[in-house]
Amino acid sequence: MTETTDRPDGVGLREHIATELARARSRTEVLTDAVDDADLVRQHSPLMSPLVWDLAHVGNQEELWLVRDVGGREPVRQDIDELYDAFKQPRRDRPALPLLPPPQARAYVATVRDKVFDLLDQVTFTDRRLVTDGFAFGMIVQHEQQHDETMLATHQLRSGPAVFDAPPPPEPRVRVDGEVLVPAGEFTMGTDTDPWALDNERPAHRVHLPAYAIDAAPVTNGAYAAFIAAGGYRDPRWWSAAGWAHRQEAGLTAPLHWHPDGDGWAYRRFGRWALVRDDEPVVHVSWYEAQAYAAWVGKRLPTEAEWEKAARWDPATGRSRRYPWGDEDPTTTHANLGQRHLWPAPVGAYPAGVSPLGVHQLMGDVWEWTSTTFRGHPGFTAFPYREYSEVFFGDDYRVLRGGSFGTDRSACRGTFRNWDYPIRRQIFSGFRCARDVAAEEAAE
Repeated sequence: MTETTDRPDGVGLREHIATELARARSRTEVLTDAVDDADLVRQHSPLMSPLVWDLAHVGNQEELWLVRDVGGREPVRQDIDELYDAFKQPRRDRPALPLLPPPQARAYVATVRDKVFDLLDQVTFTDRRLVTDGFAFGMIVQHEQQHDETMLATHQLRSGPAVFDAPPPPEPRVRVDGEVLVPAGEFTMGTDTDPWALDNERPAHRVHLPAYAIDAAPVTNGAYAAFIAAGGYRDPRWWSAAGWAHRQEAGLTAPLHWHPDGDGWAYRRFGRWALVRDDEPVVHVSWYEAQAYAAWVGKRLPTEAEWEKAARWDPATGRSRRYPWGDEDPTTTHANLGQRHLWPAPVGAYPAGVSPLGVHQLMGDVWEWTSTTFRGHPGFTAFPYREYSEVFFGDDYRVLRGGSFGTDRSACRGTFRNWDYPIRRQIFSGFRCARDVAAEEAAE
């Protein structure tokens, strides 16, 4: 978020919040207006909610945090709180709930938004942490955009005809291959200053890493297809015990949505078939698949700290940037974000987004699996509620970084952390590899 409190009364901040709220809602409407009501209430995968649940859920969270908490207003629909509580209602059970029908869901979120805009005109951005710098509003913007990405993933799982169209991503502008050597030393991980950063991104802290090498770009379809052709899915040597057991149980033979096509592969993307393009980052692979590929090429997945240092650390100044290219918000020249395109851009398409170390496409295109389990940074404090991050800490989840082509810029920055189970493939997930380096190599 660019600082916008340019007048003492917070007018600049109010305008920024209003713009971001409207931008998120416009995207929500695109995602839910694209199909008929029967499609909205259908569950397209047991891994996902019916689209109409996501629609009313974003409104309910907005009501809980902004209308009731920040605004101190009377509830709009307190009777539906439990229906849209993600912790009380597992995704597989949501179709059986007495959910608001699509017309009522749309009317509900519109009513809530009207009340939010009314209180936005009056709220005082005080020292109360929830409203300082408009944090609660920023949290709701990010929440809606995250659900928009989830709804986009649901659309990818739909079996019906295509309902979206978008221009293809830009073609490569530079050649990118090989690795980048990251020297040993400290860097600042996390943030204390980003006003809309979420609790798991905080606090900033110093981390020392030994020297390592990291891929200059995400692993591509062509490279991954070579793993398949070499028998990677048939050879347990490359898989962890848990990964191999899952590969067998789930019958994995290729990334999700890939199907054999003659001597090659085709994939189905939002209702349309296309030949797999070799120079695009591979997407829809699980953590176990990424781990197996990395072992096959003699490497490993980067740790979360290694990924963040490669993305943010500027060796010329010693500081950590907000994004690989600097502190300014992403533009269309920096990264493939925000559903402008419906698949990853080929490697080399965004040279303006390169990090100071020379690492490409760290933001957008695909969420990148890391080897790290999800935990709080040293000194972590849950805010504003434990259920956002803390209840997920432990060994069950792996951290993903960087955002995908479906991630909005409001929910993507160098410190932003995503997490999921290592078996998940319906998300827009890819990866890059890393490796340790010997002392003599680090000294060259």
